[in-house]
Amino acid sequence: MVMDLPDDTLAGEACAESGLAEGYPLAGMAIFGRRVSADAVLHDGDRLELLRVLTIDPKEARRRRAETAQAIKQKAR
Repeated sequence: MVMDLPDDTLAGEACAESGLAEGYPLAGMAIFGRRVSADAVLHDGDRLELLRVLTIDPKEARRRRAETAQAIKQKAR
């Protein structure tokens, strides 16, 4: 989403203006992959990234995918 914001807009203000974080727990924000606080000033061309809280542990998600793939292989035999 591209937004036209006034100069010296803060990351928190841009986040609120976008409305993308509504209904989701926000773990933080980043600009081009570097974590920033809500009071970071945005500059022309910055890409603000909204970081959500993980809903499942990545190791657990991978384990479940591996189990599913193995079950599919077993059925194919």
